[in-house]
Amino acid sequence: MPSTTGIFSRFENARQAATNVTRTVGISMDQMNLLTPGASEAELATVPRTDAEQPGVGKAFGGLLGGALAAAGGMHLGAAAASLMVPGVGPVLALGAAAAVLAGAGGAAGGAALGNYLDESATHGLPTDEIYLYRDALRKGRTVLVVPIDSEQQGDQIGAILTAAGAESLDAARESWWIGLRDAEEAEYTGQEDFASLESNYRLGFEAAQHGQLSGQRFEDALPFLLKRYSTDVCRHPAFRLGYDRGRRYAEHLEERYPPIEAL
Repeated sequence: MPSTTGIFSRFENARQAATNVTRTVGISMDQMNLLTPGASEAELATVPRTDAEQPGVGKAFGGLLGGALAAAGGMHLGAAAASLMVPGVGPVLALGAAAAVLAGAGGAAGGAALGNYLDESATHGLPTDEIYLYRDALRKGRTVLVVPIDSEQQGDQIGAILTAAGAESLDAARESWWIGLRDAEEAEYTGQEDFASLESNYRLGFEAAQHGQLSGQRFEDALPFLLKRYSTDVCRHPAFRLGYDRGRRYAEHLEERYPPIEAL
């Protein structure tokens, strides 16, 4: 399902953006996905609880936050919210469709469960190609709001609403992510060609290696999957292969640096 994504430095801004989307476009929160890291008990207190919730909900990120929830200001959060642990991020509050799936799986989930859900969530409005950007944003303490769209025009309208609320676009986040890595990658490059001349293919390979379904896979093993997503010429380009190998090592480094944390 096509979607529009906004990345916010403050949870309150993301919440307001979601409220504005509901009021302006009519998309309810249970159709959206909102992921926010390290929310405090005070922030959670802005999500009033109902009689439908399960025991023990009062503990911040203590497990499933069940029942129909509504935030201050009348923002409807849909039928489910869940807490989960994400490697390198810690506790994350998931609201909307993502939380509904997690809740159905039994509440609080480990980082692997989040990864498995996101990797299989194309029909839930969370494109798998973008997961690494969501995780990067969460590691930086930012909030991600993903809104499904049914047309390019609606996407532009929702994008304007998110921007007005202070969102950075996913494209901007992608550029920022690569800029943060580029100098180190150029310094590691030892080929004969100028790095700038092959950067486009190198970057494509590096980004491809971040795909959840390719976690830890060598290039040869990943090639059938890659050929379905990129042209044969791109996949056979030496710079693409080099970028993929470097991207795989980068992803593995993150896994080693930020190992999965047991669910609360």
